[in-house]
Amino acid sequence: MFTTALAQRENTQLGELPLDLFAAIQSLKKELNAVILAHYYQEPDIQDIADFIGDSLQLARAAEKTNADVIVFAGVHFMAETAKILNPDKLVLLPDLNAGCSLADSCPPEAFATFKAAHSDHLVVSYINCSADIKAMSDIICTSSNAVKIVQQIPKEQPIIFAPDRNLGRYVMEQTGRDLVLWQGSCVVHETFSEKKIVQLKIAHPEAEAIAHPECESSVLRHASFIGSTAALLKYCQSSPTKEFIVATEPGIIHQMQKLAPDKHFIPAPPMNNCACNECPFMRLNTLEKLYWAMKNRTPEITMSEDIRLAALRPMQRMLEMSV
Repeated sequence: MFTTALAQRENTQLGELPLDLFAAIQSLKKELNAVILAHYYQEPDIQDIADFIGDSLQLARAAEKTNADVIVFAGVHFMAETAKILNPDKLVLLPDLNAGCSLADSCPPEAFATFKAAHSDHLVVSYINCSADIKAMSDIICTSSNAVKIVQQIPKEQPIIFAPDRNLGRYVMEQTGRDLVLWQGSCVVHETFSEKKIVQLKIAHPEAEAIAHPECESSVLRHASFIGSTAALLKYCQSSPTKEFIVATEPGIIHQMQKLAPDKHFIPAPPMNNCACNECPFMRLNTLEKLYWAMKNRTPEITMSEDIRLAALRPMQRMLEMSV
């Protein structure tokens, strides 16, 4: 297990790291009666030590059902907030409180309240990638797995605001034929993929299938043979007879793809610039070292006011009921 220089500097103020982090974390799990929930976009070491790996919907369901006393959420802030909304009496830890989300940040609560007031007759369907404050202003929460299914269940005469992701909202409009009022938010990772480079990859790999997350821009989605949530992409690449895939989502998912389909080849879709911009900088703030210290010190803890929690819980419960 190699520790980065940055992590070493951080850890000098916390104490010495154990030689075997995996064993130490397993020991702390038993001591705390803790469960580790990890998103597919986490680094491979965290995915490998997690008790449950999933996309936003799968993790919400896992958080709702857990009997653990402590939830260690290896993901970003809004995901850990979701776990706290569903489990007010449990200790919810996030390895790095700075692990935010560009999409959630693109929807400030004050601005959204004004937007909502201007469309007072609209039902608010919000993508789970938003803050607890936005969830509290929503009528129903959705994920990329169930957004189409949820909108299809809403009466056609009911006008809808869809927030905060405009690309997912546009995709839902195309799939349902509904006219949605879109909040103009977006994910910095899913907007960075280059249509030109994906086309070039398809030419270089003519047998490869392009698969994409619906948070991508429509210019990228039109080149995909399959569009779906992170979990759906993972399932698809296992069942498809294709042996090579161009993957247009955060490349952390490729670790699970390679584990579950070792005979196949996965190519991360490249960003527009020669950078690692297709990696979520917020997801990558969590490290195995930080996860250990969070469990060891029982901090950073996710907290929120009970008023916000209860207001955010109602649309979360509606989502879980409507996505059975």
